[in-house]
Amino acid sequence: VGHCHPDIVKAAHEQNQLLNTNSRYLHDNLVDYAERLSKTLPEKLCIFYFLNSGSEANDLALRLARQYTKHEDVIVLDHAYHGHLTSLIDISPYKFRNLEGQKEWVHVAPVPDTYRGLYREDHEDSVTAYANEVKNIIEQAHKKGRKIAAFFVESLPSVGGQIIPPAGYFQKVAEHVHKAGGVFIADEIQVGFGRVGKHFWAFQLQGEDFIPDIVTMGKPIGNGHPLACVATTKEIAEAFAATGVEYFNTFGGNPVSCAIGLAVLDVIEKEHLQAHATEVGNFLMKLLKEQKIKHPIIGDVR
Repeated sequence: VGHCHPDIVKAAHEQNQLLNTNSRYLHDNLVDYAERLSKTLPEKLCIFYFLNSGSEANDLALRLARQYTKHEDVIVLDHAYHGHLTSLIDISPYKFRNLEGQKEWVHVAPVPDTYRGLYREDHEDSVTAYANEVKNIIEQAHKKGRKIAAFFVESLPSVGGQIIPPAGYFQKVAEHVHKAGGVFIADEIQVGFGRVGKHFWAFQLQGEDFIPDIVTMGKPIGNGHPLACVATTKEIAEAFAATGVEYFNTFGGNPVSCAIGLAVLDVIEKEHLQAHATEVGNFLMKLLKEQKIKHPIIGDVR
């Protein structure tokens, strides 16, 4: 919403003068913020965990998935990056290929890139072909006696080249993953909060019938303030709580962070930033596409 936005600065300053505690103490800001956030998401995603960073959010998503499914293995897309914690370097081909390499519980699927990927625009059904790659990975894992906990994906792979997956791909992949007893995790850390313009969340570009099991948020959520969130279903949250090992985070969901989170949502709404993203995005794409027509060296515009 812009550097040092006065509304955000004011919300942080006012709350800082009152109280900042950890989330073991009840505070209205926490509930108010969760309620506001829930209005932007499908009804099924109604349980929220607040944290400090996208990496923390993705690490918790991994724990939730494993606890709920009782499985270990994770499928990710090639070139993916999901964070800097040890657990996330393990599921980030972008990183682990330069470090210790691929763990046996990690499976890498090809990026659904219809421009330069395995199956391109001229393919009769690239959506099914890419989803079948995931299905094959699951079958191979099962042959080795392994079980899938989650398909972990950025709703728009960013480090992997700003890829826009073809509509319907997530639905087909989710079908295979759910059948294998796994869950679908949508990483919205870079692409959420109205940045895609048409929708508040990038996974919604896939169609209204698609709902992930877990959504992770970070970066724009606090406009530079360290704030992150994991949204999930009651079933997954209950399986996690059943361990008796509660999730506690000293700073996650503190009153100041939640006041800032609320202010960010206010500004997005008040200043029509989602519509602005669409307008500016369309304007920019139009001009870049004109350049593409003029210069044969330009292959694709994203």
